[in-house]
Amino acid sequence: MEFLPNLLSFLVILLLGILFAWIIKLIVIAILKIFHLDRFFSRTGIAGELDKIGIKETPTKIVGRMFYWLFLLIFIIIALNTLQIPAIEQFLGSFLLYLPNIFIAILLIIIGYILGNFLGRATLIASANAGVKFAGIISRVVKSAVVLLAFIMALEQLGIGRDTVIIAFTILFGGFVLALSLAFGLGGKDIA
Repeated sequence: MEFLPNLLSFLVILLLGILFAWIIKLIVIAILKIFHLDRFFSRTGIAGELDKIGIKETPTKIVGRMFYWLFLLIFIIIALNTLQIPAIEQFLGSFLLYLPNIFIAILLIIIGYILGNFLGRATLIASANAGVKFAGIISRVVKSAVVLLAFIMALEQLGIGRDTVIIAFTILFGGFVLALSLAFGLGGKDIA
């Protein structure tokens, strides 16, 4: 009987949270349509990239859905706190401390993907203009390397494989220096 008021508060806050998050989603979508966010994303090419990876919704709806889940998550946390169960309170405390790591990891993956596409295209244009035979392969390797590095950095931010980035950088840098020294040693042995 002592727990029933807490349970009722949980259900009321949860239902209000669903309603409030839905209203916020509609407001955000309406504001973003006023500012023509979809047109901006189409001009920058991000909408095309989203379509390539299988996301068929417009960027406006995606941002609206993100706001919906953000506010719903806030209300779920508030509702779970009203239950006053020590295990849940301890879990929520550690989850809230870990939440910024999740957002930073997602941001790292997004930035890495965008930067990988940019560098891949730049490499393709530069190597095609230079007359390199394997311009497409080099472009894909550059794009994959940047995206892989961003993914590894995101995993490190989440606390998974903390030393991976340092080891990967050491291996890549060492391999790059070895390749340069071999190229100079073999190609310029008369000069050396």
